[in-house]
Amino acid sequence: MFYTRIPCPSWIDHSEEILNKATIYFPLIGWIVGGFGALVYWLAAFILPSEIAILLSMIATILMTGAFHEDGFGDVCDGFGGGWTKEKILTIMKDSRMGAYGVIGLIAILGLKFLALKGFLLGFSPIVPMLVAHPLSRVVAVWMIFTMDYARENDDDGKAKPVAKKLAFSEFIIAALFGLIPLSIFIIFEKNALLILLIVPLFIVKKYLEYYFKKWIGGYTGDCLGATQQVAEVVIYLTLLIIWKFC
Repeated sequence: MFYTRIPCPSWIDHSEEILNKATIYFPLIGWIVGGFGALVYWLAAFILPSEIAILLSMIATILMTGAFHEDGFGDVCDGFGGGWTKEKILTIMKDSRMGAYGVIGLIAILGLKFLALKGFLLGFSPIVPMLVAHPLSRVVAVWMIFTMDYARENDDDGKAKPVAKKLAFSEFIIAALFGLIPLSIFIIFEKNALLILLIVPLFIVKKYLEYYFKKWIGGYTGDCLGATQQVAEVVIYLTLLIIWKFC
């Protein structure tokens, strides 16, 4: 209910306690979102040019999540682009209006995502990268929850406040396993151990964003988690393209 727009039974109600426990399943949501995007691409590619099929798959994943993560990325671009103090950055990110930094940032990252997925058409299908990137990128966001503090101490309206409680190590491991299983299957199927190198740029992304967010706002917000997922997803696509090109 929180992570997607998939209809839920009417007897399921919002609960902050259950939502906090659901954090470990965030990478599992990536299986659903990535799988839906891959399915849309596969079906569309039968009757439409591959580039259009890719664009439709991207639209499908955005609709399934309600642009949840893209909205976070845009807000982070606006907040950190236009604010110079913690209070100003947090205020801008909470504003529902989109500024120039957010619009430009979204155009850039969506364009980069499209071109990266298109790059797989040179010799591979973008289906497997989608199935790997969506769960694995969400692990990076959960990792941020595990190691960082929530930045909006006195904000009861923050979108990530219910999931901001620290995860136990065992819970983080479960979440990580959900994200790593598709990659592990991919490595076994391709018989290419070099694919494990995907972890290296994701580690760098996580450490840099962690440093950056701590420096400016002292922790993370829900928007920061969305931005982290989007950046990590694109980095996975680019890294796979590099590995396939040189290995």
